[in-house]
Amino acid sequence: METQRTIVLLSGGFSDGENTDQDVFLLESSMRRKPRVCFIPTASGDSRAYIERFYTAFKRYSCIPAHLELFRRTELNLEEFIRRQDIIYVGGGNTANLLAVWRLHGLDRVLRKAYVEGTVLSGISAGAACWFESCLTDSFGGLEALNDGLGILPGSFCPHFNTEPGRPRSFLQTLQSGTLPPGVALDDGAAVRYCNEVVDVVYRSVSNAGLYNQTAKGICAVEL
Repeated sequence: METQRTIVLLSGGFSDGENTDQDVFLLESSMRRKPRVCFIPTASGDSRAYIERFYTAFKRYSCIPAHLELFRRTELNLEEFIRRQDIIYVGGGNTANLLAVWRLHGLDRVLRKAYVEGTVLSGISAGAACWFESCLTDSFGGLEALNDGLGILPGSFCPHFNTEPGRPRSFLQTLQSGTLPPGVALDDGAAVRYCNEVVDVVYRSVSNAGLYNQTAKGICAVEL
């Protein structure tokens, strides 16, 4: 029987202090009674405050929290450490910096292998965008195309679609110019679970939030 490959894209929870039911949705996606959850805060430069918020939030749940720092790295064997986790939760911040640091440490290869073996990959904002081939990012100041993602999920990704006014227009423009390939946009207030690289569940913390397929020709909501 083929191992199920799972990615969960978040737009709320402990990371932004809203829609904390998304944390529960993530834990339930692991199908484990007491999953091991590892927070990776690379995109925020391993912010200590962010790490503390993670532990404060997840100690309330039936799980075993851990975290991985790369700016103050102490884990010698990343593959062994990641293999012990059931869920990887990647925090928000700078997507371009996250990808560069992961590749320098070889964490990108470790996470690909863990994904194929059944570890749930997840994240919010930059931590959601990193799994795609491309994304619309503010890593360089303004909103720009980034075509250097891990490519585990196909196409492009745009977070914060309903809360940052410039994103819908910029995402469409990059698609129309061919700077980004067609992709998906996620509202804050929604979460998405992919199984074997296909959308399985769109979870709504807020009733009018959703996931959208976006091409150069237009946009349509994903209804499941």
